Amino acid sequence: MRGENKTAASKTLKKDLFDLTADDLKEYDVVVDAFGAWTEDSLPQHSTSLKHLCDILSGTDTRLVIVGGAGSLYVNPEHTMCVCVSDGPDFPDIFKPLATAMAKALGELRTRNQKLIELCADICRRNGKSRIIWFGDKDKTLNYSPAADEMILTVHRWFANKSCPGNWMYARMGELAEKVTAALGGSASGGASSGTVESSGTGTLYRVRKTWADAKSQKGAYKVLSNAKKCADKNAGYSVFDADGNVVYVGSQTSSGSPSSGSSEVPFLVKVSTSDLRIRKGPGTNYAATGKYTGVGTFTVVEVSAGLGSDAGWGRLKSGAGWVSLDYAKRV
Repeated sequence: MRGENKTAASKTLKKDLFDLTADDLKEYDVVVDAFGAWTEDSLPQHSTSLKHLCDILSGTDTRLVIVGGAGSLYVNPEHTMCVCVSDGPDFPDIFKPLATAMAKALGELRTRNQKLIELCADICRRNGKSRIIWFGDKDKTLNYSPAADEMILTVHRWFANKSCPGNWMYARMGELAEKVTAALGGSASGGASSGTVESSGTGTLYRVRKTWADAKSQKGAYKVLSNAKKCADKNAGYSVFDADGNVVYVGSQTSSGSPSSGSSEVPFLVKVSTSDLRIRKGPGTNYAATGKYTGVGTFTVVEVSAGLGSDAGWGRLKSGAGWVSLDYAKRV
């Protein structure tokens, strides 16, 4: 803070922003950056101050919230022109230098995130991978046999008593996988693959399970689809899943309907207590995100399906917005 504390906050810190260290901020859950500079020589500090905060908070669970200005908002659908650089008469010239500096800092922040995507994509290319997969579950990951061109994401926290990566990054690993795959020219979208063949010919295995989420129920993994079907027919309640977790065959002893539908009677209400529960276009992390979040509240689920990245399954929202992981939604 810059001046005297006039709030109800009991713990405050008065220090130059550029002198802050990671140790100074380790006990804070959120850091709000409302930095502002107006003089010509200080305008570049919008970028340098943001870089400094990103550097010292990198690898921690502390969330950085940045307060921007209206000048950095886009004014065209292509997201190529901001308010501050538009030719419109409504934005005062006196504010343009400040707005331009803040827009520049925002662009550099986005570039910082893009560097991670580029790094991961480069690693994949050098290892002959065209797709990166995130299951969000240690057991599912270790039980999965990737195709030759697939790379599976794991995290340090699964194998050591460490919060690595931090919770913020951990919650966005699926998004990272989608963006890296897109950068590689691959596809992260879900849905049944067209023209299912008896043998994949690419090393992909057909797995026989009760549900895709229940990796421990797996009876076997087969390169030849007909062999997988025979196994499913011999075991009541089992079906065949492709590498993306899609049902390609329901065993003859399995009740009608997809086993991914679960036993939940719908519709029902769920309570979401996190503000950033991601909504996806289909039931699984192999489906693209819509770019929207539920927010905190109570929602109606009209369909349940098993899928990648969720032990409890996925729920389709009555609003039509998409699917959410039921791991983070409590039934009420």
